[in-house]
Amino acid sequence: MNARYVWDLRETDETRVAAVGGKGAHLGALSRIDGVRVPDGFCVTTDAFRRVVALTPSLDGLLDRLSRADPDDREATRALGAEIRRTIEAVAVPDDVAEAITGALVRFGEDEAYAVRSSATAEDLPTASFAGQQDSHLNVTGAAEVLRHVVRCWASLFTERAVTYRRRNGIDHRTVHMAVVVQRMVFPEAAGVLFTADPVTGDRRTATVDAGLGLGEALVSGLVNPDVFTVRDDAVVSAAIAVKRYAVRPLPGGGTHEVEVDADRRERPALTHAQVLRLVRLGRRIEARFGRPQDIEWCLVDDDFRIVQSRPITTLFPVPETGDGDHHVYVSVGHQQMMTDAMKPLGYSLWQLTAMVPMHEAGGRLFVDVTRRLASPASRAALLDVIGKGDPLIRDALETVLARDGFVPSLPDPEPGPAKGPGAPAPLATDPAIVTALIERSRASVAALERDIRTKTGPELFDFLLEAFEEHKRVLGDPLSFQVLTAGMEATWWLNDRLHEWLGEKNAADTLTLSAPDNITSEMGLALLDVADAIRPHPEVVAFLGGVEDDDFLDELPKLPGGSGARDAIEAYLDRYGMRCVGEIDITRPRWRERPAALVPALLDNVRNFGPGAAERRFEQGRRRALEKERDVLTRLRALPDGERKAAETKRMIDRVRTFVGYREYPKYGIVSRSFVYKRALLEEAERLVRAGALARAEDVFSLTFQEFHEAVRTRRVDRGLVRRREEEFRAYRALTPPRVLTSDGEALDGSYRRDDVPAGALVGLPVSAGTVEGRARVVLDMEEADLEAGDILVTAFTDPSWSPVFVGIAGLVTEVGGLMTHGAVIAREYGLPAVVGLDGATRLIRDGQRIRVHGTDGYVEILS
Repeated sequence: MNARYVWDLRETDETRVAAVGGKGAHLGALSRIDGVRVPDGFCVTTDAFRRVVALTPSLDGLLDRLSRADPDDREATRALGAEIRRTIEAVAVPDDVAEAITGALVRFGEDEAYAVRSSATAEDLPTASFAGQQDSHLNVTGAAEVLRHVVRCWASLFTERAVTYRRRNGIDHRTVHMAVVVQRMVFPEAAGVLFTADPVTGDRRTATVDAGLGLGEALVSGLVNPDVFTVRDDAVVSAAIAVKRYAVRPLPGGGTHEVEVDADRRERPALTHAQVLRLVRLGRRIEARFGRPQDIEWCLVDDDFRIVQSRPITTLFPVPETGDGDHHVYVSVGHQQMMTDAMKPLGYSLWQLTAMVPMHEAGGRLFVDVTRRLASPASRAALLDVIGKGDPLIRDALETVLARDGFVPSLPDPEPGPAKGPGAPAPLATDPAIVTALIERSRASVAALERDIRTKTGPELFDFLLEAFEEHKRVLGDPLSFQVLTAGMEATWWLNDRLHEWLGEKNAADTLTLSAPDNITSEMGLALLDVADAIRPHPEVVAFLGGVEDDDFLDELPKLPGGSGARDAIEAYLDRYGMRCVGEIDITRPRWRERPAALVPALLDNVRNFGPGAAERRFEQGRRRALEKERDVLTRLRALPDGERKAAETKRMIDRVRTFVGYREYPKYGIVSRSFVYKRALLEEAERLVRAGALARAEDVFSLTFQEFHEAVRTRRVDRGLVRRREEEFRAYRALTPPRVLTSDGEALDGSYRRDDVPAGALVGLPVSAGTVEGRARVVLDMEEADLEAGDILVTAFTDPSWSPVFVGIAGLVTEVGGLMTHGAVIAREYGLPAVVGLDGATRLIRDGQRIRVHGTDGYVEILS
């Protein structure tokens, strides 16, 4: 039995996490790396902790209460955690556990001093480090004190910070157990932390070393500032040496204390450059063993380094795998698609199979490798121009990378080859029939997909889908569709540039494009106003919808006066738009047709904030404003030198932009319509796997790539361990913020606006929809939680087309992500909402309820209260 309660550190490695916790497993693995010295010691296993829990029946009830506690009630969490800790600390250590621990102390030296350190099973993991969440105790002497501190480590599993961290990472309190590491103390001349990648920029080639005198607790506690060394390519590239007034040293009878550093030692570095480089090389060896960048705690004893902990740096954004050793520059797809959340494997793999360019996955997000396009001058200029018009921050980040000598190779422009194909397409006439035909072509393609997929099951379904993905790409890459999209954007840019040059008008196209025809996304927002008209006259229906929580509410509506008509209106809306949802580029996200309750908050806002016929009025008001703006600019142009020519050119461009700009939203609608057909067929196949016993639930296939799902259907087998690991990874990826630009070195760049033409204290973003508006900021992270009143300004991380029903009731828009032609910007212009997008950290810098002023013409936000 003793062997179950105590294991020597050298017996452990990553396969023993369940027994010795994350720290113990890592230390055991470290001790086996050639050249790495780890202080000797042993682990008190999780069996000992479970034994204590079993002897304490009252813990069951306390853990139940902790699991049920409101996550936002910090006082309740704090009180319950304290009660659990007191309960554990009051338990006498069972005799056989105590004997195992004291026996180990005899083997390692009863009179030695020890470090007693927590090692939870959810600690130092690849997806959650739990750094600093549980306790460590230094210079503990004597068996009785070691036992007392082991109990304190057990209890530290329920500190407020540990409980909160587990909750934030989706980890059940009951599934985590505590082991304890007991190691011989080392008394170092210097100690500190080594990061084998830059923890701020993410650069994997740059290591940083924090160093101080004495025990590392002085650094951890903030008592002193560390020396900071930066190392790149085996050279110290910078060193900031701190003044060292204090150090933490051991006390003779146990424990530690602060001491003053001798005056002649205070300004000397804690490590020499040679020692720093030796330490980093050691760190690279450890990093290679664990396969990812590490946060390493070290001590220097007699010019020799002891490693006392190594954990993964979980805050770094992952890097796409290439294996070629070359430099690569990646641009975020999510920042262009207005969906920067992590996607599950089925979602991103299906997007990869249907995209027009190769996409690389990292951290549950997709990136496009633009290295080759940046390498030659002509393609570089074109890429920067297009990206700069859409998102200046991405352009700035790319220019930052380009400024570094040698990172992006320089290639000559390709030699012009012989002309291929039919040559350049014919100029596009300004003809509404072109848009009508494209829309009809897309509808017919979706209808054919729906018809043909009905009879496909099993492996045949996947073969059919691979063919359907080719049709998907053909529709998406239709040259005529691309011409129309380009024509709309170019007309917008032409109008903004020329009218600013000729009349001093900023962003004039924003008004000239109001209520443009054929905009499926703006029509979707207005159509929900029509649904509100069908509900508003029936108070019982309105009251019922106010209490809706489940998605089966549509079945209950006909039981209420007016409910049948209300249900018919909602069903008709879902028939047209039910394939949409927030984050719709991820096929695994629940669609409105699957979760109609998601629409209820926006629907009730419309009932409350608008009167009958609001959709038609709003559209007509926008159309009239656009016509008035057209008459105004044409009149003013004619009064200029060469005014008739300028007016005629402008009129042609206004007609062109109004003909084509609405189509900007339709290709995305077609993609999402097709994706919902794919999803329904795939979920039916997943249900067959559930019935066959291969899957626990149909949604588990979201954790498989399309290719893995195909194989599972063929073999009728699913690796449930893989599903579980993917779910853990997804939870970790959700907590990461993806960069706009990512390099193969791991450096994450988000760019800067570099503007000096805004008021002091203003928050700078990208102007995408003209006008200025003041109002109450409503910070909303989930559309289902929106509670908006007329005149509110929506502040959120990003918006995609699914947010358009919310747009009809607000006065302005601020987002963290977006560009000039992304969907939120297009719909903001369509509805005439002043909007600033790409305002980094907006949901953190602006508090809910604050009064703000949005300068949509100039691209900044002022906080007024």
